[in-house]
Formats: sequence, C-alpha cells, structure tokens
Amino acid sequence: MTISVNQIHKTYGEFHALDDVSLEIPEGSLTALLGPSGSGKSTLLRTIAGLEQPDTGSVIIDGRDVTRLSPQDRGIGFVFQHYAAFKHMTVRDNVAFGLTVRKRPAKEIDTRVDELLEIVGLAGYQTRYPGQLSGGQRQRMALARALAPNPGVLLLDEPFGALDAKVRDDLRTWLRHMHEEFTVTTVLVTHDQEEALDVADRIAVLSAGRIEQVGDPASLYDHPETPFVQAFLGHVTELDGQTVRPHDIRLGRTPDLAVPGNEVPATSVREAVVDRVAVLGFEVRVELKDAVSGAPFTAQITRGDANALGLTEGSAGERLYARATELG
Repeated sequence: MTISVNQIHKTYGEFHALDDVSLEIPEGSLTALLGPSGSGKSTLLRTIAGLEQPDTGSVIIDGRDVTRLSPQDRGIGFVFQHYAAFKHMTVRDNVAFGLTVRKRPAKEIDTRVDELLEIVGLAGYQTRYPGQLSGGQRQRMALARALAPNPGVLLLDEPFGALDAKVRDDLRTWLRHMHEEFTVTTVLVTHDQEEALDVADRIAVLSAGRIEQVGDPASLYDHPETPFVQAFLGHVTELDGQTVRPHDIRLGRTPDLAVPGNEVPATSVREAVVDRVAVLGFEVRVELKDAVSGAPFTAQITRGDANALGLTEGSAGERLYARATELG
C-alpha cells in the first residue's frame, strides 16, 4: 500500500509538532523517519496510524482517505519501543491475538502463527510467556503479532531503542530480511542514523516539525541539501573553512595528496599538527590543528592507512598534510 501525507499540521498549545508536512511513501518500501527528539517523527507516525488527529491536512493509504478513521480501520500493524504484551498469554496466544479477535478459523490461525514464529526465530517458544523471553525475543514476538493479520502497512516506533547495541545490530539484520520476505510497506521511526542508513531504502529527515530532505541513504549521505542533514547523518568537521566529513579527509607526510578519479578537491592542502591519535577498532581518529590558523579538525582513516603513515597513539606533535575531497 502507498501512503500519502498531505500538508499535515499538528500543534500542542504553542508547540508546532508538525508544520506543513507532506510525504509520499511508496508501496513495499521501508522508509525511515529520522530526526532528533522533538523533531516530529513519532507524531508523524502516530498520525499515519490514527493515534493522533492532525489539525489540518490528510492521510491517504492505498488511495483511501483515512484521516478521520480509527486505527483499527486503517489496515495497519504497529510496534512500539516498549511493547505491551499480554503477560498472562503464551507467545503463541500473543501472536494469534489479532486473528482471534477477528474470529478467523482455528486452522487458519494455527497455520499463520506457526509460519510467523518460524520466520521470526521463535518456533520453539510457543508455550513460553513474555516474561521468559529476552528483550530481543519479545520484540520479534511483537513484530510477529503485528504481521499476523496481514496488514498492508507496518509502523515501527523505535522498536529496538530499549535494547543493547549487539541485540539492535542483530535485529536490524533480521528486520531487513523480514521486510524482503513480506514486502509490506514499512515506516520506521528512529533517532539512530546508523540504523536508518543500514535498514531503510528511503529516509525522511525531520527537524523542528518539518521535513528537511527525503531520499535513498546514499543520496542523503553523499549529497545533503542542508547543513542539518549533513551534520545529522554523520560526524562533520571544519577544514579550510569548509564543513566536511572526517572520513573524506586524506592525510599524508608530503603535500602531494593525489585525488581519486571519482572525487574532486573540497579544500586546499593544509599543513597540520597531530594532537591525538585514537584507535577505534578498524578505524583511527586523528585529531589535528591547522598549522597556520590553529583551527582544530578531525580526520577518520583506516587502520591500514594509519599504519602506512606510521601514526600511533604517541604521534602527538608530528606534522602531516591534509586535504578533503568529495564525490564529483
């Protein structure tokens, strides 16, 4: 199902949660609503779900104006960050709940629940209760329950936000595979830039109740249209008066810094003094100061490049040359 959000306004007293927001969400896409706290992303999701009513504007799902319809009449599945499972019900009964209240035939319910529990990796957990599951398992159960009635739209409000980093990584990978399996139109709210870039095929970046930019992850990252989008989608630093990404800065022992064929110079070559070298696993963060102006900046390079340059954590005071490039 396609989703069209048209000129939505939503205020809470003097606070403008959504300010003239319009967004097209293609059928079968996984679209992330990305932004900081207070940007309006959760309000937008809740408006699509019918949990919030806009002051003005409309929500169209699959060509049908659902702006004033209740959530249960919109054909959607919803998963929150803190999912309120029925603690007295088994995993199987929790997943079956939406089908049971719709009075679907028992055989159909059994088949659907077994299929979903297999897909989400909970096939051996049918008789367990939510309190006997890990956080990641409870969220997979929540997703299975949301998918059970076969919704045309799946809405996810920071579903992995309360989980630790390793579990979040695992569930992001699982969510990508699940979306490929079901191809249901999915909207994911997140404040985690890495999560949006990793999972989504489209991202809408929000700030102060407005949409800053919409596009695929590579386009937004490589060609941000506003300083906010550039800064929010990754670390930035300033070199030679230009705002650039640390990993776009090349370092060398001589000023002869070649530019790769698919890139163009973004700054001139600057002589710099190393302040600090921090090894961050595969990558190395090099904190430097411009030798002329004293302005600080940061470069992010691979460990291999750091080794080739002879940079170690004891390299403070050494002199290097730096230049930033960007895609042509």
